[in-house]
Amino acid sequence: METHFESNPLIDRLPKHLKQFIKPQVYEDYTPINQAVWRYVMRKNVSYLSKVAHNSYLEGLEKTGLEIDNIPNMYGMNRILKEIGWAAVAVDGFIPPNAFMEFQAYNVLVIACDIRQLEHIEYTPAPDIIHEGAGHAPIIANPEYAEYLRRFGEIGCKAISSSRDYELYEAIRLLSILKEAEDTPESEIKKAEEQVDFLQNNMGELSEMSKIRNLHWWTVEYGLIGTVDNPKIYGAGLLSSIGESAWCMTDNVKKKSYDISAADQSFDITKPQPQLYVTPDFAKLSSVLEEFANKMALRTGGLSGVKKLISSKSLGTIELSTGIQISGVFTNVIENDGKPVYVQTTGKTALSYREKELVGHGTEYHAEGFGSPIGKLKGINLTIEEMSPRDLRAYDIYEGEQVTLEFEGNIKVTGEIITGSRNLQGEILLIKFKNCTVTHNDTTLFQPEWGIYDMAVGKKVISAFSGPADVNSFDMINHVPSSQTIKQKKSAEREELEKLYASIRNIRENKTAATTLKEAFASVTANHPNDWLLSVEIAELAKKEGNSNLVDKVLNHLEKVKINRPEIKHLVDNGLELIFEKEGIV
Repeated sequence: METHFESNPLIDRLPKHLKQFIKPQVYEDYTPINQAVWRYVMRKNVSYLSKVAHNSYLEGLEKTGLEIDNIPNMYGMNRILKEIGWAAVAVDGFIPPNAFMEFQAYNVLVIACDIRQLEHIEYTPAPDIIHEGAGHAPIIANPEYAEYLRRFGEIGCKAISSSRDYELYEAIRLLSILKEAEDTPESEIKKAEEQVDFLQNNMGELSEMSKIRNLHWWTVEYGLIGTVDNPKIYGAGLLSSIGESAWCMTDNVKKKSYDISAADQSFDITKPQPQLYVTPDFAKLSSVLEEFANKMALRTGGLSGVKKLISSKSLGTIELSTGIQISGVFTNVIENDGKPVYVQTTGKTALSYREKELVGHGTEYHAEGFGSPIGKLKGINLTIEEMSPRDLRAYDIYEGEQVTLEFEGNIKVTGEIITGSRNLQGEILLIKFKNCTVTHNDTTLFQPEWGIYDMAVGKKVISAFSGPADVNSFDMINHVPSSQTIKQKKSAEREELEKLYASIRNIRENKTAATTLKEAFASVTANHPNDWLLSVEIAELAKKEGNSNLVDKVLNHLEKVKINRPEIKHLVDNGLELIFEKEGIV
């Protein structure tokens, strides 16, 4: 399959902190066995999903240009996705949830470009190109669903995590890698499973990120659409799993009407799902997302929003009623009457307005942190942000004046005003002091020898969210996962089997092959008696050639394989069904 590089403007405009997750897709690394796995899953999926998937899926397969016989090439996908306003990038397995969702906000599909082993052909806990390419890509050709996905990313990447969320992400990433890798000792898998179980059972109150990940799981990954009695599949996890796509349609899996309660339903990524949610249409998904967003600190702000950021112990932003945004690691809040009256960050902090850093207020200037009172002045009905120039003069909030501002909650700011910063509408955002002392009762919060004091203006916190207001304010090129995906092992036996798969692939494509069908079958039966997929492919070509003698030999061999390996009996039967559907051999 030829590789032509096709750029996509959506990838070019991604911020640097997202680009750090992108890795090249080395198409030559896909082996003939990998290609056979892709082909088997896609052939089975298209055959089965045409009956049970939402009609957008099959339409999307055509629109996104996914081929049944070949693993998708990222460059080719980008050329086609560009026509529907999306792009795709390759990454290494799981990436942090915030980053995953932020990619979606930029209309970029994240694709783990590794592919599952033959032994895990039905389902893998690790994200792979079958899941991402064959699951996510086709359905985004539906404009209504694609907008839901983009909007989900836009809101989801602002969700505040708890300090335990990242630990769980790393634990799940490691477990998925170990389970997908060859010959991982059971003891290692058990230890990783125990760590995931421990974290899942000791998360405390679910964070915003945990809840929105639940919504993502029960819609984007494992969603059903239609009615509870007659659902269709649209979730990528189901679309890409030939095992679960059939299992989910049985009565063994409970079907529930989709609503916001799904946010509180956690999941185990390593096991088949015991229940699934059914949405009547894609519009319902957007409705529930908005309902959830209305409860997020992103829209509610307040004391609880600040406390969520403090608990997260990671970079976040609060926005005050004037529009000024403070981004940093929040470490303290002083409250009064259920409201924040003083907030404090520690370490590098930046101030912004409408997602653009204020000139002179970057992390170099605020390298040691930032603190500011919030709210009303004591005994004055008018807030600073509501004061006209005449009001400001009346209260001595004026350049060159020595002033004491006493806020509700006993926050006192005393110093000489140097100047103020205003937005384009003339509203005051910041007041700069020298020789300034800030106190809360008997506690000193800022003292003159620390230098210039910048006080943010705002009567309340209207928003709190994860990440910086201006993505350019901070150096976020720092993601180093604790675990790397494990490549398949090479051996002489494996190399020989790969060559046989390559020969069969070449025969199917009318190219020069190293062996004949008969020779390949003799080699696989003599040297690789446990392999089943190659024999299925040989049976397909023998039938096409009208070689009934070879067909019979292959079918007899596969009967023995099924007896020796009963766990793959249904996989063999499913493969043969596609070949001999009308003859009723299987």
